[in-house]
Amino acid sequence: SSSVMNISEHLSCPLGFGHYNAVDVCILETVAIVLLTFLIIVGNLTVIFVFHCAPLLHHYTTSYFIQTMAYADLFVGISCLVPTLSLLHCSTGVHESLTCQVFGYIISVLKSVSMACLACISVDRYLAITKPLSYNQLITPCRLRVCISLIWIYSFLIFLPSFFGWGKPGYHGDIFEWCATSWRTNAYFTGFIVCLLYAPAAFVICFTYFHIFKICRQHTKEISDRRARFPNHERGAAGETGHSPDRRYAMVLFRITSVFYMLWLPYIIYFLLESSRMLDSPALSFLTTWLAISNSFCNCVIYSLSNSVFRLGLRRLSETICSSCMCSKDKDVRDPKPRKRANSCSI
Repeated sequence: SSSVMNISEHLSCPLGFGHYNAVDVCILETVAIVLLTFLIIVGNLTVIFVFHCAPLLHHYTTSYFIQTMAYADLFVGISCLVPTLSLLHCSTGVHESLTCQVFGYIISVLKSVSMACLACISVDRYLAITKPLSYNQLITPCRLRVCISLIWIYSFLIFLPSFFGWGKPGYHGDIFEWCATSWRTNAYFTGFIVCLLYAPAAFVICFTYFHIFKICRQHTKEISDRRARFPNHERGAAGETGHSPDRRYAMVLFRITSVFYMLWLPYIIYFLLESSRMLDSPALSFLTTWLAISNSFCNCVIYSLSNSVFRLGLRRLSETICSSCMCSKDKDVRDPKPRKRANSCSI
């Protein structure tokens, strides 16, 4: 019965840093996961609140996908509380095998949502630049909601075979001993995931951004030639740079996509090598997995550094929080009388 009641109490320290004399804790692993969990949750909550406080961000249809990614990354951070609590010896009372399978499945689904959203964002920007006149008819809020719903459904379905014994859904860096020793990757399942998720998303992103920057470069060259021919009409030509806002926003999204794939590429390579039984290293498994998961925090950093509208929304959010704190302090100091006051705490 002890084998049946396999409670998640056994820990494996992939990096080998554990102080076992005083406290049985994987020190380096615990610090890394706790820090990542905190940054992911706080960062994505900030992104979600900023989108609610900055109406200008909703002028871009990609805001639907950015917010979907933010919610998915937020759930990644919340899910990371499971290995955090396990490392801190807070037993969940659930079978270790079930905990490992559910956690791996949820993480894989959430990152699949992010990957699919990045592919849809690249298609959206491609249509915005190649078909500017018919764009509003092609991309409607209703179609965007349907697309996001399909992304979630597809992500939930594609990893379901892992529950029926067909391989591991892709989560490595195992903290639970059962995950590290008993749950093995399968080359066929890995090929299935690569063919139906990783490869199509990467192909769509490469194709669309290649053509986006090609079109923008041609457009910039045409404007430069017109300015060289007609220097007196420089102001009129300046008004023809209609694609420059789209190009700047495409650059922001391209940075997000590039960082995503740079952080996920080591994970995907290790996933393929381990599935083909060419490599088996707990330390590399841990590092590549949590490097990929750290991408859930990067989007808010890239947005805050690259998008002026997002920075404006972030400043408004901080001003709102500060003003609400000041208002609450004033109310504590003054005599609380039921008097009508101006709405000074709102934006």
